[in-house]
Amino acid sequence: MRESRAKSVWLQREPSPAAAARVFCVPHAGCGTGVFRNWPPEHGPVDFLPVELPGRLSRFGETMPATFEELAADMIAGLERYMDVPFAFFGHCWSALLAYEATARLQRAGGPAAARLFVSSQLAPQDGPVGRMLGMDEAELAGELEAMIRDQGGTPHPELVAVYLRVLRADVEMSRRYVVPDPLRLTCPITAIGWSEDSEVRPGQMSGWPACGDTSFEVFAGRHNRFVDAPRELLTTLCAGMAGRGPSRLPVTSR
Repeated sequence: MRESRAKSVWLQREPSPAAAARVFCVPHAGCGTGVFRNWPPEHGPVDFLPVELPGRLSRFGETMPATFEELAADMIAGLERYMDVPFAFFGHCWSALLAYEATARLQRAGGPAAARLFVSSQLAPQDGPVGRMLGMDEAELAGELEAMIRDQGGTPHPELVAVYLRVLRADVEMSRRYVVPDPLRLTCPITAIGWSEDSEVRPGQMSGWPACGDTSFEVFAGRHNRFVDAPRELLTTLCAGMAGRGPSRLPVTSR
């Protein structure tokens, strides 16, 4: 009898058995899979699978590992059985580093090879750690959380903010500890995605990704968290990348 895969703590739903490819979508710092609620379950032949990380939503009682390396190892162990078709990780900002680390860890271990890595609004690992949240105190981080909740159409109740403040602080400290002066060069291609109105990470700051593998660059219209709206050009790029038809462009220049 085939093992049921619907009970995975890492995924909200059973992957589509008809999918030609899968993109594991990893939420950014302080957030759960709710950031992908506007995304379709699939786009053409590609299945989009939001990844539930420890310490949030349905996994609230679990403890987050202290490092990206540990979290990547746990995430791979939980998702590897779903890597039976071409797959990739999509990570935005903080989670782009986790997506890179997971892809690199699979390569080092000789495990299933990712077809591509998609990173959005994040500097290459050797260029960090950077980010304005690294210098924020608790009150400032709480303000960031309130803004994120409002951006997602919610109301920042004090109890909810207090709960997720602990999650965000742990994520920020994980980023602080991630120092990779000599990143592994991936054998799979990388698509680096910037956003034209991003005040957090300007597209030109992402120019270090070619040190991590063959990299194509895209810049889409919008602010830092525009990805939550599942813009068609982003979904089309993800699907094209999984089909091996990703764009090949020179790095954008700093603005």
